[in-house]
Amino acid sequence: MRTRWLWVKNNWKRLPHPIRWVVAATVGGTLVIVGLTGLVLPVIPGIPLMFAGFALLASEFTWAEVILNRTKAQVTKAVNKVRKTDN
Repeated sequence: MRTRWLWVKNNWKRLPHPIRWVVAATVGGTLVIVGLTGLVLPVIPGIPLMFAGFALLASEFTWAEVILNRTKAQVTKAVNKVRKTDN
């Protein structure tokens, strides 16, 4: 499984830009939409799917990278706050 993932990771940038764009937009957008649905439905893990969708979208879109970086910063801040209250 790891070798297959490395193959995809290494060959992703070799694809023509329009194909990468369409694949990232379709799969990433679908993950974000399913993640939003998961925030309402208890069966679907919404937040991890949204993170995965934005991570995939961030590989091709700057706006998604900005959202992902802001989210990472907020999560890091929240985790640090929780760790301080545990001590």
